[in-house]
Amino acid sequence: MSEHFGTLPDGTPVERWTLERAGVRVRILSYGGVVQSVEVPDRDGRTGNVVLGFPGLDGYVDHPGPYLGALVGRYANRIGGARFALDGVTYPLEPNNAPNSLHGGPLGFDKRVWEVTPVEHGVRLGRVSPDGEEGFPGRLEVTATCTLDADGSLRIAYEAVTDAPTVVNLTNHSYWNLAGSGDAGGHELRLAASRYTPVDADLIPTGVLADVTGTRFDFRRSRKVGSGFDHNFVLDGGVTEASRQVAELYDPASGRVLTVATTEPGLQLYTADHLPEPFAPGDGVALETQHFPDSPNRPDFPSTVLRPGEVFRSETVYGFGAR
Repeated sequence: MSEHFGTLPDGTPVERWTLERAGVRVRILSYGGVVQSVEVPDRDGRTGNVVLGFPGLDGYVDHPGPYLGALVGRYANRIGGARFALDGVTYPLEPNNAPNSLHGGPLGFDKRVWEVTPVEHGVRLGRVSPDGEEGFPGRLEVTATCTLDADGSLRIAYEAVTDAPTVVNLTNHSYWNLAGSGDAGGHELRLAASRYTPVDADLIPTGVLADVTGTRFDFRRSRKVGSGFDHNFVLDGGVTEASRQVAELYDPASGRVLTVATTEPGLQLYTADHLPEPFAPGDGVALETQHFPDSPNRPDFPSTVLRPGEVFRSETVYGFGAR
């Protein structure tokens, strides 16, 4: 089901699509590919929204910084110094997280209106990113297919092709709060990650893949999330063809459980220490499946290079339950 959600200052209309299956209701916007809400039951069968979102379009336009629920790209996370070299050519990017490029630049995918097409049990979002958009080379054709599985899991499958060598890293930037409101720092998190990527003062990886043993980054056994995280975790198993479960988030109060399965090699844990009103710091937990930050400048990291004739594919599945 689709409905008019609002109109951008330039007159472009924005639609909201509602998906519903197996007791799960998801609302997705054509603006930024935003997952506006995900409604799931708690242990007592009471349904509530478990992602942060604004009630109207103005909230997303006026507060773009948190990327609430957005589809981010062309390159999710940071590229150090807002530049990278590919095949001997250096590409300067638009810095928006000085001195870095963050989530595709000032006018990344999260601020674009996507073309939405209904598919079985979901919708397909698509757009063409022209050569040179935000400094990235190549004309990139992108789709993100959002569907609900028979058990109500939200599956997001990304694909992209290019006409020139480029870099691609796509993710969804939802902030999860399984209680529905309040501080999410008491949620319990488990990650299948034995290593993480330490960062410098500009939040760019140093290149080290550090062991989590004996550090606050060890979530191999479920424990409270806490605060102060904006770090990439190296998921055990690396890049995979099929999604495998890599994370579980649990809210003891409501009993709700979120599982995350992905084909990606990394996951950015962000504890939302900076959020605009009406939200407060710590109101959500972002679990961004991705390739590593600054990979275009780190040939030893899993590659994010896409060349003509190749197809970029990535998938993440969000499962819901209660106990």
